[in-house]
Amino acid sequence: MKTKAIKQTVTFKTSPGKVYQALMNSKLHSKFTGSKAKMSNKVGGKFSAYDGYIEGVNLELVKYKKIVQKWRGGDWPRDHYSVVTFSLKQIKSGTKLTFTQIGVPQEHAKAISDGWHEHYWEPMKKMLETKKLC
Repeated sequence: MKTKAIKQTVTFKTSPGKVYQALMNSKLHSKFTGSKAKMSNKVGGKFSAYDGYIEGVNLELVKYKKIVQKWRGGDWPRDHYSVVTFSLKQIKSGTKLTFTQIGVPQEHAKAISDGWHEHYWEPMKKMLETKKLC
């Protein structure tokens, strides 16, 4: 199977801690996606998002700095996972998030890439930057 890599950078006008919590806290993740999410805060712990469409396992967690996960969509080939990395860096205006996802099935790459913007970065910004997270 042919795969692709996705790399994106986004900035948030808030702290790395709040961005990290939005991604790793079940309640906050559900709030910005509008769908059920169950997030583990432990390495080796399982997670799911978007009512179970997305599932995976935490591979590495560095609080407020880095999240590495095995990640897959429900319509991907059976037992195929990509690896996503969220790297968070404090910058003058808030947080710079550098995102990579390797091993995305080629036929899903454009939709997945667009989906990160539409279903993650934009609603996260809206939630985090309008002071709805406290």
